[in-house]
Amino acid sequence: MQHQPIPEGIFKPKPTAIETKQDATTRAARQIIDGEAAERERKTERLKQARLAMQAVEAASPAARSPAKKRTGRRKQA
Repeated sequence: MQHQPIPEGIFKPKPTAIETKQDATTRAARQIIDGEAAERERKTERLKQARLAMQAVEAASPAARSPAKKRTGRRKQA
């Protein structure tokens, strides 16, 4: 004798209205946090590429640096 399979969710308790609101809030917060993290990663990668390009240009022309400024002594007050 075979029994029919029990449909899923038949014995699961239904969430209350408060739990449903909390789940919606949690999902929204996670979406915002994940979006900000992805944006931060893109910005970090863009800045890293710019820094590496700048370092490559500086390494190619080290003579382009300006000479160090001479420091003058303190003025004497009369």
